[in-house]
Amino acid sequence: MFDKNVYIQRRNKLKKNLKSGLILFIGNDESPMNYEDNTYHFRQDSTFLYYFGLDEPGLYAIIDVDNNNEIVFGDNLTIDSIVWMGTQPSVSEKAALCGVEKTNPVKELKNYLAKAKNTNQEIHFVNPYRDKHRIKLMNLLDIHPDKANEMASIKLVKAIALQRSIKETREIVEIEKSVNITCDMHIAAMKYARPGMTESQVAAEIQRIAVAAGGQLSFPTIATINGQTLHNHFHGNVIKEGQLMLVDAGAETNMHYAGDMSSTFPVSKKFTPRQKEIYQIALNAHEAAITELRPGVKFKNVHLKAAATIVQGMKEIGLMKGNVQDAVKAGAHAMFFPCGLGHMMGLDVHDMENYGEANFGYDNEAKSTQFGLKSLRLGRELKEGYVLTIEPGIYFIPELIDLWKAENKFTDFINYDRVEQYKGFSGCRNEEDFVITADGARVLGKPVPKTIEDVENLRNY
Repeated sequence: MFDKNVYIQRRNKLKKNLKSGLILFIGNDESPMNYEDNTYHFRQDSTFLYYFGLDEPGLYAIIDVDNNNEIVFGDNLTIDSIVWMGTQPSVSEKAALCGVEKTNPVKELKNYLAKAKNTNQEIHFVNPYRDKHRIKLMNLLDIHPDKANEMASIKLVKAIALQRSIKETREIVEIEKSVNITCDMHIAAMKYARPGMTESQVAAEIQRIAVAAGGQLSFPTIATINGQTLHNHFHGNVIKEGQLMLVDAGAETNMHYAGDMSSTFPVSKKFTPRQKEIYQIALNAHEAAITELRPGVKFKNVHLKAAATIVQGMKEIGLMKGNVQDAVKAGAHAMFFPCGLGHMMGLDVHDMENYGEANFGYDNEAKSTQFGLKSLRLGRELKEGYVLTIEPGIYFIPELIDLWKAENKFTDFINYDRVEQYKGFSGCRNEEDFVITADGARVLGKPVPKTIEDVENLRNY
């Protein structure tokens, strides 16, 4: 945890921004994996962590803005629990760590909320992302689970998103810790992978680094020879000479701040000529995007700059044709770049995504419905203190190629006869994490090889 004054200041700022009402915070519980006592590793709700810092299951909290009241609700362990878990701090001792003086048993929360409802006090909560949270809202506030998301407080969500989007200096320090561990994970994978191994062996080495550093993975690792599948978590293939391996993996510190990086390297010691060609185009798009990062620039425009760089590169090797800007405007680049350039990062690897992208990613601007561009999670103007990823890639998805070719789609821009020859290429991307500074951006973490020469030097086993 940070010092208790950090959480006090955060809650005071939220109260000032929200101005009125009662805020309900629902912490996470243990989640059974295959029976009650065999659970997934516990992960506290990020909103609860941000304002209270208490990394324990079974807790709730309220901030009563109207009455300037803060209470943590939780139950002390019984002797039966202590037998299995050992001595634990009391709820009041835990609450004191984040500067909250009042605590109550969980059973008293419903009555507290009922009194608020009876006085027509507005009760705020954020969008629930777990079914158990929806059930709790039903039990506490008589809200049907199907209605929970639409009844979430937009005022609260926007107030929190405004606050969490600008990272405090202490948060950037913690994020950089996670990014440095993430760098170690990627470098280890590049050094470790050999022809004849399985993807799961490489994924296991990546996870070992994260756990050995005292944390966990920030999301399930992608370690695959089928990089054309954007979120490919299958690890059952044997890796072979001549293939590319794409790794997308991140660490989470014990304070739950996330890192997120991608790297692509040859399973052989060297890239093939074709792999070099495509990899360099993707890397050019990556570097072009980085040069655009600074306060006041719309991230959507940074995305489009990367897309234009990819189109230009694909034109030069004969896979695309026509005017570059016209191709991007039409969305033809999404044949090879069907996803977004990046996303916010912090306590969540896709930071605040449960709040809904419209509430933090687009500043009330309508999100595009165009294929590819609709997957851009962040489109708004950048501000100092934002932490985000840059991750353009190039992917050859056989099913997408077949579909668009059958539909005669974008024939003014795509040379399908040439593209057919790349169906087995898979995909590639690099991803780095940046903090927006007063006059530009700073890459977070130690260097990870990304030029062709540097990657091949590391692969020279």
